[in-house]
This record gives sequence, structure tokens and C-alpha cells, in this order.
Amino acid sequence: MTDNTKKDSLKDMYKTIMDDHFAPNMELSFVDGEKRQTLFFEKAAWVIDGVRKGLRYGENPGQEAALYKLVNGNLTVGDTKTILPGKYLASDIELLQSGKHPGKTNVTDADNALNILRYFTDRPTAVIVKHNNPCGVARRDTLESAYSTAYMADRVAAFGGCIALNRTVDLATAEAVSNQYAEVVVAPDFEDGVMALFEKKKNLRVMRIGNMDKLLSFVGQRFVDLKSLIDGGIIAQLSFVPEARKKEDLILASCEYNGKLYTVNRKPTDAEYEDMLFGWLVESGITSNSVIYVKDQVTVGIGTGEQDRVGVAEIAVDKAYRKLADRYAYEAYATAYHDLKDPDKKAEIDKRVATEKGGLIGASMISDAFFPFRDGADVGLCQGVSAIVHSGGSLNDYQAIEACNEVNATMVFTGQRSFKH
Repeated sequence: MTDNTKKDSLKDMYKTIMDDHFAPNMELSFVDGEKRQTLFFEKAAWVIDGVRKGLRYGENPGQEAALYKLVNGNLTVGDTKTILPGKYLASDIELLQSGKHPGKTNVTDADNALNILRYFTDRPTAVIVKHNNPCGVARRDTLESAYSTAYMADRVAAFGGCIALNRTVDLATAEAVSNQYAEVVVAPDFEDGVMALFEKKKNLRVMRIGNMDKLLSFVGQRFVDLKSLIDGGIIAQLSFVPEARKKEDLILASCEYNGKLYTVNRKPTDAEYEDMLFGWLVESGITSNSVIYVKDQVTVGIGTGEQDRVGVAEIAVDKAYRKLADRYAYEAYATAYHDLKDPDKKAEIDKRVATEKGGLIGASMISDAFFPFRDGADVGLCQGVSAIVHSGGSLNDYQAIEACNEVNATMVFTGQRSFKH
């Protein structure tokens, strides 16, 4: 087999449409003596180029997969009632255009984008997701501005991502999207002329979710979250609901240590409260351990899935610097920073980014759990971060409070951890 034949074979792997052997219906029962609560599911499928098929494959080619939507039943766990059938989002997408059947990652990326978007129904918001983590999130006064800002927050990672928008897509936004390479666009609807633009992108999957205007009703709602184990076992849990969703829910950082009361000196400004809440709600859709930085309702640096909190805070700083350098190179010279050949131009950009500390001066730092020591908080504070939000509850919260007071930064607690695995 020649090298070219091997390459062609590898490319063909991604064109595969697998036949799945999952049953058309699924039932999940919770049984307690004579009491039985059963959820009924139906497998989703779409007709594309005359082929009726569900998911083309799972996380990788070679893995069969199926998407099931809840069609009947109800479940009460303790005092909590789970989401009832008929309230569909990503499990009942309408494919307006699809060069290929969607894969598992296309649907789960769209779903996690909606998981974040539900908290921002009041303003045009764009969430760009890649590998089930957001790489850019922005709120603005227009949809086109929200998308363009989210895209430029991490232009590199956005390549081939899922773009989720919470307003009807207009022509200006469609043109901006069409200038980039994306796998999926998800929106509640599309203005006249938009699909004509998108049809030029043959492999772009365009998904309409009619229920997106009801996203606000999903805030605070729980579902049964299932995790399969290697031996076939299953862990069932109720889904996470962030309790801090408004300014009054955030607690000014304070704790007692060795009989002494420690309190952060400065209260947040209104703008800092807005950024901390925005970041905390975005955080609920990010793989843990995670630390992110937010400024003016836009993600600046996103660190995900690390084992230690200091390391992930440093990764998010590094990403903020690198993404800002790439943005400046693209805006000034229409090329990626990596491809910029002129050393003087690179040096000019490097100096600007260093002066601005990657856009982190005045930003808010968001952590999905407490800082066990002050070293994690110091990573952001050294870059000029002015506000920090995290769960609180560490024995050493006083250290992070002292770190903030030393540089006149502020800090609030949510009283709740936001792990996502």
C-alpha cells in the first residue's frame, strides 16, 4: 500500500456512515418495591440524500451510536421533578442542511452550547464549542457583534467548531459565519437569504431548534445524568444547577481562621459583578478542573480539564496571551500570528500583548472550585485581574483573601462547586 493510498484510506474513515444496531426504542425504569417510574425514549433519525440514519458514528469512527429523545414518562427524585417529555432541544434538532449525517460530537457540542446559552436569553449571545468545551463566548447588542467577538476570542480553536446563536440569524451574521470554517451552526431560525449563503458551505450542518425561545424555562431544571462505567455499570445523578445566578447570590469573601476574621476589603463594581456572573454561568459548561478569565462579557482565556488548579490558571493565562497575539496579527495583517514571517511585526505584537498582559488587566477570574492555597489566585492577580469568583470553603480561604487585599482586588464566593466531568 502506497503512502497516498494510506492517506486516502484515513480520509475515507471520516466519510463512513455506520449502521447502528441500537433498538428504535429504549426504556429506563427506577424501581422501589411496588413503585416503578419509567422513562420512554425514541431513537432519532434524519433523511439525508435519500438515506435515513441516526448518528453517523459515535465519538470516533468505528463506534456505533444512537440519539434517543424522551417521549413519555416522568421521574421524581426526592423533592425534584426531572424535565418532562416534549421539551426538546438538541435531542430533536431539525436539519435544514447537512452534507453528512451528524455525529455524536456534533450533537453533544450543540447541547453543551445550549447548556450555556440558557442563562443569557436577555441579550444576543454566541457560544462556540469545540470538543464539548466553549472556546469563545460573548454577549453583545447585536448577534453579528456577539458572534464576531466570540470568534476572535479564540479564532484558532473555533476552526471546525459548533456555533450556537440565541437569535434568528440575519444576513450580517451569516456572512461573518460563512467567512470561517465551521462544522455546525445552531440557531432558533434563519432570515430569508441566509440559507442561500450557507448552502455554499457543502459540509456545514445547519440545525434549527424551534424551542430555543423557551431556553429560559430550562434554567433551574434538572434531568437524570447517566455515566457508564467500563464494566457496564451506570452512575445516575441529577444534573448540576448553578444556584448563583444574580448579584445577590454572590457572597463577599469572608472567613475565620485561628480566631481571626478575614474579609476582602473592596466590594465589586457593577461591571465586575456582571463579568463574574457571566463567567460563573459559562463555567457550568466547562470540563473540570477549570479556570477562566472574562472581561466585558467576553471570555479572554479558558483553561479546561487539568489536574491542578494552579496549572489550569496558568494555562488560561497562556491562552489569553497567545489568542490575543493571534487576534492582533489577523486584524492587522489578515494572517495567523504563527504564519507571520516578519520578525519586526511579531515583536510589535508581542510588545503590545505583554503591555496589555494578554487582555487580563481588569478581568475577572472564575474557578469552578475553591483555591486550596493562594498560589492559584496569585496567578491571575499577577496579571492584573481585579475580581475573583469561586465556591469558597477552603481551610485556606484567608490566604486568597489576603492576596486580593494586597492588590486591591475583590473576591466573592458562590457557596457551590461547579465540577463537570
